[in-house]
Amino acid sequence: MNGINLTGRIDQNAIFLRERLTQLGEQISTGRKGSSYAALRSDAPKSMDLRAEITRREAYQSTFGQTLSKVQITQDVLDRIGAIAEKFTAGTAKLLGAAKPEEIQIQAGQAKAALVEVANLLNENYLGEYLFGGSNTHEAPIPNPDEIVTGFMVAGITAEVGSLNGTNAASVLGATKTLAASGADGGETPFSDFLQTGLGATEGRRNVLSSDNERIDYGILANKNGAVVSDGETTGSWARDLLLGLARIAGLTPEKSQLGASYTTFITTTRQGLQSSVDALALERGALGVTEARLESTKNFQASVTTSLTLQVSEIEEVDMAKTISFLQATQTQLEASYRAMAISQQLSLTRFL
Repeated sequence: MNGINLTGRIDQNAIFLRERLTQLGEQISTGRKGSSYAALRSDAPKSMDLRAEITRREAYQSTFGQTLSKVQITQDVLDRIGAIAEKFTAGTAKLLGAAKPEEIQIQAGQAKAALVEVANLLNENYLGEYLFGGSNTHEAPIPNPDEIVTGFMVAGITAEVGSLNGTNAASVLGATKTLAASGADGGETPFSDFLQTGLGATEGRRNVLSSDNERIDYGILANKNGAVVSDGETTGSWARDLLLGLARIAGLTPEKSQLGASYTTFITTTRQGLQSSVDALALERGALGVTEARLESTKNFQASVTTSLTLQVSEIEEVDMAKTISFLQATQTQLEASYRAMAISQQLSLTRFL
């Protein structure tokens, strides 16, 4: 009877060793302590908390990555618009003095083409989102960009320029500026109703959550400045200033250069308005560059924290491979010894029985 009890105990120990060997084999194969939190015992709550924090940090990184892409494309658009503004600001010098009729015609034609280009640039779309549309990302900020020249605002400005004579430069300049600065909707401006009279007229800039209680502004609306204040001869918006300057030039005809001081005043003021657009755009691009750098830095910070948290999870959930291999070898040796002991025990029991 004692031999049978001894054999049973050895068999039970062998079962335990086989289970332990299987567990160690799985740990070596996967590198983890187990397939469930139960294997972590008292460390399970900490592991769950760490994983939740990693998920939160990774969500921040994903959001920053998407936002950085939007900011970079916005910067490209502003660069191109800035180049257009600079070109026409410089070009006004050719319109002063005894301007050649063909020069006026060339610049007027180019200004019309530039109006269409600027309107389409302000409608830049990234992954289904209009970048200059504010929170209304699915609606174009300028609904009919290719028809901007014949739209109410530009057509009204060119008509006013057509009425320019030797004595009314001030009134023409004032009337055209009023048209460009208009906040009315119903087609009186090229901008969408959302930007003119909807939520877009009062909402702040689009922003991204950079931490639990901090946001970074990055959005720019098509009809108003983002981070800067326009100065000088301005409607208050670099986009409107540019559209105004281009529309004024588009409305010029060769005979206007014969109006003397009135024409000179008109061109000089137009140039000042375009220069305001150039200056504000340069500041806007600089401010957006600062925002881009801040987003990149914050993204890198979140990535660094995520790496640190991941290491902490690894320390809890993953096995020390060297130690685990050593344990497996020791367990395998114990199991082999157990099998030998069982064989000897069974031989002794059989001998006693005989």
